[in-house]
Amino acid sequence: MTQFKDFGLPAFVEQSLERMQITVPTPIQTQSIPVALAGKDILASAQTGTGKTIAYLLPVISKLVDCAHATALILAPTRELADQIRAALTQILGRNAHSDIALLIGGAPIFKQFMALKKNPRFIIGTPGRINDHLMRGTLNLRNTRFLILDETDRMLDMGFSEALEKIAKHLPTERQTMMFSATMPANIIKLSQKYLNNPQHISIGETTKAAAKIDQKTLQTSSNDKFPNLLKELESREGSVIIFVRTKISAAQLAEKLRRQDHSADAIHGDLKQRQRDEVIRAFRNQKSRIMVATDIAARGLDIPHIMHVINYDLPQCPEDYIHRIGRTGRAGMEGHALSFIGPGENRKWQAIYQHVNHGKASETGGYQHKPRSGGGKENPRRRRYGAPSTGGPRRSNAEGTGGPRRSNAEGTGGPRRSNAEGTGGPRRANGEGAGRRNHKEGGGQRRTYEGKPASQRNQRDTRD
Repeated sequence: MTQFKDFGLPAFVEQSLERMQITVPTPIQTQSIPVALAGKDILASAQTGTGKTIAYLLPVISKLVDCAHATALILAPTRELADQIRAALTQILGRNAHSDIALLIGGAPIFKQFMALKKNPRFIIGTPGRINDHLMRGTLNLRNTRFLILDETDRMLDMGFSEALEKIAKHLPTERQTMMFSATMPANIIKLSQKYLNNPQHISIGETTKAAAKIDQKTLQTSSNDKFPNLLKELESREGSVIIFVRTKISAAQLAEKLRRQDHSADAIHGDLKQRQRDEVIRAFRNQKSRIMVATDIAARGLDIPHIMHVINYDLPQCPEDYIHRIGRTGRAGMEGHALSFIGPGENRKWQAIYQHVNHGKASETGGYQHKPRSGGGKENPRRRRYGAPSTGGPRRSNAEGTGGPRRSNAEGTGGPRRSNAEGTGGPRRANGEGAGRRNHKEGGGQRRTYEGKPASQRNQRDTRD
């Protein structure tokens, strides 16, 4: 199948796609849509930016046309992704969208959500924490839900939503069609699918541990003192919109402020902002009123802004898998993009883990992972060599500039490496976002551990709030 008309979609859906200038289905859409229309459960994985949202929206819309009282529940890990799903659905549904959709996310006025639910919408889109909130209040009833979609399932588990998902599942009918879409397919996703999916069709498109082919990936070795000056040089030499990823909420705010003092148009987005503020930051960035968005990992998933040209990892991600999701904000839908990762003193093992995850331990191909000379030198700190990566494979850093360079400070909120663990080992963390149950009705929470075995409470606070 090479055209959407081959799927037998309703006429208004085909007209909407034409109006949206979506003409040729992507591979994930080509494989998923017929299976979903046949009523089968789906466990699908594909790289970011490959059209997974359209892949599940089209068949669900088509099937609800013939089911007068059925509804669909679409779960997303972050507010921004949930809102993007709503926007895509609104474009497809057209003039009837307002009464047919309820967006249930944290940080938004709950009384407006009450009003939306009273209209008996056909599509419920939300984050797990706020969905559970409405279920506990009795303002949401899922007995007519015939379609359950989990988008960015791996991210939901990373953020500790497994318990919240179990609570939601208790309110759902057993007779339903369930579809799970993910950018990666780790073991915990497979385990989760066994709980919620019935004889699912497995669909995998491309290498989910590899970045899009047209993303030019490079690294910059730098000392702590030279990190910000090097960032300024990189920004001056690049054109187009930029996302800069940092580790913590406080470092996002501080870095954006430092950039503004250098006459750069920059805003920060992180979990401590109110929903209205987050919407304003994304709107300004989407409309190119600001060139730079400094973000924590809440923006690493689902954010679809086509004009993003550059992703800069000012702080390396907490785990290798997050690297793919971060740089996936550029080079979307076959476009070219650029990714730059700063590697500071003591981060050789950390970069090795990322490099080997992306390349499966193979030598880099032409055009990828080019190392620039280090500024400031510095030996790796032996106390930080416990990052979860093999000691061989991947690029090694040279000490061409000498030894004794400065260690990274925590002034920019770099802290030590941490990784999230969806099913969690180690001690439980208190929920920091919309979480399940009664933990402030905010997302996040779950259990976490770090590569170095230090509890999260002893480090700069990573932004897990959504």
